[in-house]
Amino acid sequence: MIRAILRAAGFDPRRFPTALSGWQRFARDRDRFRGLPGADSLPQGKDLPMLTEFGESSGHLGAYFFQDLQVARWILTDQPQRHVDVGSRLDGFVGHLAVFRAVDVLDIRPQPIPVPNVHFHQVDLAADLPAEWVACTDSLSCLHTIEHFGLGRYGDDVDPLGHLKGLEQLKRMVKPGGRFYLSTPIGPERVEFNAHRIFAASTVTGWFQDGWTIERFAVVDDATHLHPDINWRSAEAANHFGCRAGVGIVCALRTSP
Repeated sequence: MIRAILRAAGFDPRRFPTALSGWQRFARDRDRFRGLPGADSLPQGKDLPMLTEFGESSGHLGAYFFQDLQVARWILTDQPQRHVDVGSRLDGFVGHLAVFRAVDVLDIRPQPIPVPNVHFHQVDLAADLPAEWVACTDSLSCLHTIEHFGLGRYGDDVDPLGHLKGLEQLKRMVKPGGRFYLSTPIGPERVEFNAHRIFAASTVTGWFQDGWTIERFAVVDDATHLHPDINWRSAEAANHFGCRAGVGIVCALRTSP
């Protein structure tokens, strides 16, 4: 419990040794810098020690990165008339889309900062779906979001069935002939309260049996490797394609009203 509170406050005990070593290097580099010619070419401001980045890679390419690129690529290929997103990251996936098209974004949380090409709407999908959002689009995305519905993490009411209720609301938003791009963690099923749920791969694909056809299925595995074209009907689905906490990404076509 104490570790969770410290982590939420921005302190990760596991990074303390790295930060301590980083402080020693920081102090050494600062003293050397100040003794070199040209050190007085700019006024000295306050020190802002960055202590854990000396040995890191040029960028953290996590599951979100590969998921966002994959779905943005699908949407660029599909060229829908309208695209609506529910709950995906503004500073990732939605930002990718906003480079080349307008996006309507729905989220339970407010977003006071205007973003070019992004039209924001504060909507709670746990409530009745407003009429203007029923069958409103031929293209809908909801990435790494459905697993949070009903866990209270983002200010929503707790509801053990919140993900299923939210899923039905999302499906109602897509017109017949439209596509629904959905991603969620896959692996042995469990709830890790209040962070997220993790679903079996067969559970996720089973959400699209009646009135839907799965056109594409991709996986980001536990080692953060993207597999962009997975046979979701294969025997590997029983083992969640080798994932304990990977990401399953579905592109499903709505085939009936």
